[in-house]
Amino acid sequence: MSQDKLAEFVSSQAMELGVPGAAVGVLLEGREMYASHGVTSLANPLPVDEDTLFPVASVSKTFTATALMRLVAEGKVDLDAPVRRYVPELRLADDEAAARITVLNLLNHTSGLDWNLIDDGKGDRSLAGLVARLPGLPLIAPPGTRASYSQAGYNLAGRIVEKVTGLPFEQAMASLVLEPVGLTDTVYGLAEAMVRKFAVGYNRAEDGELRVARPWNAFKEGARGDNPGGGLASSVSDLLRWARFQLGDGAGVLPAAELHRMRERTVELRGSTLGNGFGICWFLHDFDGLHGIGHGGSGNGQFAELLIVPERDFAVVSLANLGPDGYPFNQSVVRWALEHYLDVTEKPVRPLPYDEARARQVVGRYEIDAMNLDIAVDGARLTLGVGIKPEIREASDEEMPPDHPAATIGFLPGDGDEYLITEGGLEGQRGYFSRDTYGAISGIDIAGRLFHRVTRAS
Repeated sequence: MSQDKLAEFVSSQAMELGVPGAAVGVLLEGREMYASHGVTSLANPLPVDEDTLFPVASVSKTFTATALMRLVAEGKVDLDAPVRRYVPELRLADDEAAARITVLNLLNHTSGLDWNLIDDGKGDRSLAGLVARLPGLPLIAPPGTRASYSQAGYNLAGRIVEKVTGLPFEQAMASLVLEPVGLTDTVYGLAEAMVRKFAVGYNRAEDGELRVARPWNAFKEGARGDNPGGGLASSVSDLLRWARFQLGDGAGVLPAAELHRMRERTVELRGSTLGNGFGICWFLHDFDGLHGIGHGGSGNGQFAELLIVPERDFAVVSLANLGPDGYPFNQSVVRWALEHYLDVTEKPVRPLPYDEARARQVVGRYEIDAMNLDIAVDGARLTLGVGIKPEIREASDEEMPPDHPAATIGFLPGDGDEYLITEGGLEGQRGYFSRDTYGAISGIDIAGRLFHRVTRAS
């Protein structure tokens, strides 16, 4: 398959979805192919290429986890040890939970910590400051009992890196991972990003206009507490180098056995578009018997996707600078690459016809610390809308991504609790409704995160 075909698809999809700038890379049996579209900025345009930096958001977690695995290989960290062995000052809303959470719980999202602390722009915004504020973060489950994606958990993992190495997190990451792998354009912080060519993020407003996303992803002045979970910027070329490293023997960083251990299943995931299980950080996928590992990232006007299929020496990276349409763009690129390079075709999933009685069982408001999710019916369809809590928007002096308006969802065949979003910026996302011990709907999982039900339909 030629690079021209890849470039043709990338450009056509980006134009169809109105993405200002996108960069894609494919690694197949040692050969690298690149395709780019558009510009870094509509106001000050430069052509996007494979060396253009994009914030990669949660793809950053794969770097943090690999650094910790190096410390495991060196005998400095034990995955099964309580986090308090390395961060003795750790306090949580539940002291028993604080004593029980292990390093592995952080890396496979089974810590029971809610999504994240709200950054109010005040006080100590370092990792030490984050740890000091963790007693204010809700716990959604006892440690080790269920997977729920937690940014706070990864930021706490970053504090372990600091404590064990005695270095600031960013310096430790450079020494442990970035420099030995040769990732010269994978950086933390504005000071490093601004001296390279980088893509400005955009959000599509209700009137269709594209508006600059401010701040530039997680790179907020003085805020370092989110770097382990989402603070990196990188290029497609560097991310393919990262994929090559993950496919290799860990040379210069850690033994192959510890690197490949990250691909082994540690917990199951149910009804999730993100994968069918967690390894150590990686989402695990099964493509017609081929095993894949991947991770995505979403920030303010920026989306990233990385997928690796070790058995075929294959990887695909897609970066796009538009919210929310960067997400479906990246997903379409990944599907196209799997089909055209590996002959793997995604099997279509079709929801069941609308059932009013069934739909009304799940109607209500669900929430995490920073977001509300509303499930509603209008007599003909079941809808899901999700957005940042109004009080969070009002308290912040920074612009935030727009909400996802109500979009149709449908139940999937099976036990009746799994669903599929069929339109809008989250089209294609799958999840499921949770039930309590009495069988009543108590929560909803979306994008790997558990939202608790707080109100029901009257």
